[in-house]
Amino acid sequence: MVEGPRFPGIMVGGLGLENGPNFKDMAYYQKLGEGSNMSIDSISSLQTTNHGGGSVAMSVESVGSSDSHTGILNHPGLRAVLPANYSVGNSVFRPGRVAHELNDDALAQALMDPRHPTETLKSYENWTIDLGKLNMGRPFAQGAFGKLYKGTYNGEDVAIKLLERPENDPERAQLMEQQFVQEVMMLATLKHPNIVRFIGACRKPMVWCIVTEYAKGGSVRQFLMKRQNRSVPLKLAVKQALDVARGMAYVHGLGFIHRDLKSDNLLIFADKSIKIADFGVARIEVQTEGMTPETGTYRWMAPEMIQHRPYNQKVDVYSFGIVLWELITGMLPFANMTAVQAAFAVVNKGARPIIPHDCLPALGEIMTRCWDPNPDVRPPFTEVVRMLENAEMEIVSTVRKARFRCCISQPMTTD
Repeated sequence: MVEGPRFPGIMVGGLGLENGPNFKDMAYYQKLGEGSNMSIDSISSLQTTNHGGGSVAMSVESVGSSDSHTGILNHPGLRAVLPANYSVGNSVFRPGRVAHELNDDALAQALMDPRHPTETLKSYENWTIDLGKLNMGRPFAQGAFGKLYKGTYNGEDVAIKLLERPENDPERAQLMEQQFVQEVMMLATLKHPNIVRFIGACRKPMVWCIVTEYAKGGSVRQFLMKRQNRSVPLKLAVKQALDVARGMAYVHGLGFIHRDLKSDNLLIFADKSIKIADFGVARIEVQTEGMTPETGTYRWMAPEMIQHRPYNQKVDVYSFGIVLWELITGMLPFANMTAVQAAFAVVNKGARPIIPHDCLPALGEIMTRCWDPNPDVRPPFTEVVRMLENAEMEIVSTVRKARFRCCISQPMTTD
């Protein structure tokens, strides 16, 4: 691994980018347009270092460009075999369909190419998608190892994650294979109203595919950007925080860790409910020695993870504290710092986002406890849920009292 800059008490791995180390974490994508889904970091947060930086670590070498990591565009299996007038969108190119605007998209071609059979998902055969029912639309985000597309599966709107299998790097290919298998296993196991629903997956010789339900509302971070960092109405903020906490209580109850809980990985659905997405760097909790350090994103990352110390499920609780602060304030955490500066401040100076002076004390207490430097002090998500439910009741009660006082001072009229 190429080691990044060192600070007292902090090591920044990978290429000095905000997202952890090199190719082990593939859950970061650069936004291509609106309506994004899954894990897409905001363009406004691209603040750090030599590759465009910020929280998008894969914005430089996008798959489908001539600088693709594996050269999939130039792969002999995709060159000069099709007739000159052949279209990937042509109905002859079965199974599945690709929209005409994607005809030159090598990843989509590799997925739909009938010359290469779909490989079974070992132990998860029932989740293998039928490519004949998959219709791919435009890509809406991309990174160094894949793209995200909107599409339909069996008539339902879906998000399609395509990952490119490295052609000349066996070590990287093996790690990406592990990542793919892990995400399929996680998504197939997790069934909860606040976890993004898994549709299925498949493997081809040059591409991996994961299909999930599509969130029309995009991510929480996108939503806050559209609001120009204005805070979410308090009642809605607490309701959405409860969605996240309940989903994470379920995840932790099964012994999993998400490891990349942040507003980009929280999706908003039509009823304004929140579902947790992108379990690409999640893993089963085992002994913490040997866990991959620097997964996740520095602005949301617990100090013990930044420092490469052993960690457990409480890293997700820390990240949740930052997410709750985002919902309450509407702002990007540590917006006046680069990612590396934020990591340095969190570890060496105990820096945390400033809680607004008018914040409900109960919510301030939750944030403070969640991002405590001592993981043992951080509450489990089951307790976080109870604390948020009490805060929700307090908010409702306060609103009712305010309305009652208003009615007394200004009695309602019969008209």
